[in-house]
Order: sequence, then structure tokens, then C-alpha cells
Amino acid sequence: MHKKYTKPSKEEIRNKLSELSYLVTQESYTERPHTHEYDQLFEEGIYVDIVSGEPLFSSKDKFDAGCGWPSFSKPLESEHLVEKKDFTHFMVRTEVRSRDADSHLGHVFNDGPRNMGGLRYCINGASLRFIPKADMEKEGYEEYLLLFE
Repeated sequence: MHKKYTKPSKEEIRNKLSELSYLVTQESYTERPHTHEYDQLFEEGIYVDIVSGEPLFSSKDKFDAGCGWPSFSKPLESEHLVEKKDFTHFMVRTEVRSRDADSHLGHVFNDGPRNMGGLRYCINGASLRFIPKADMEKEGYEEYLLLFE
């Protein structure tokens, strides 16, 4: 059984997040490519929703797509993601949002590495919080430590 993650009040979110993280998660903004430190972070750990803490992605599934945003081949647990059709900017894309907090995360494309399943979850770093492997137990994510054995 998984923990229930909740979306804080709008005021709590506003006070908790940087302006960029707020715009990305709450207003579906896209950060500029190659500007977030997570784009080139390949340390062992997991990435969680910056708003609710929902576990989203593992460093085991991260790869350098060269697009300027953190990219993953699959979610940590698909039940924490919601995919929606996105018709903005004269394109047809699949938007990725967190299930419980309804945070905008980014988009998923079918141009990822074939040997990793063929998907590329192109995610705004500003929507994520990285939990290093060494901190996962104290942060309450010990169930995911098995990924790194």
C-alpha cells in the first residue's frame, strides 16, 4: 500500500516554491532548456514531485537526451502520473502531471532510447525534488532503496 500524497493549499504552494517552480507546476510553464541543474545530474536517487512528494522517477531510468531537460525512460510507478492530451502551441503532445498534486511536470514522447523502452519523459527540473540515495530512508522513501542494490 502506498502513501497518500496531497496537494497543499494554493497559499502553501506559493510560499513553499520558487517563482519558477510555481509557474511550472501550477501554470504549466516550461523552463528554458539547459538551465536546471537536474538536466545533468546523474547521482543515484529518486525524483519526487516538488509540491506533494509523490515519487516519480528513478536515476536508474534517467538518460541524457540532449534536449536540455531531465529525461527518463519510464516513471518510478505509473500510478503517480496522469497523461493528458495537450494541444497547445499548435502541437499535439502528451502532457505528464502528478496524480495527487496535479502538478504539471512536462511531456512524454516516443523518441527515447529503444533499449530503454522507447519513451522519453521530458520533465521540467523545476517540478522535481531530488532525493539522493543516502537520504531516501530518512525522507521516507526507503521502499525504493531496493532499486539501487
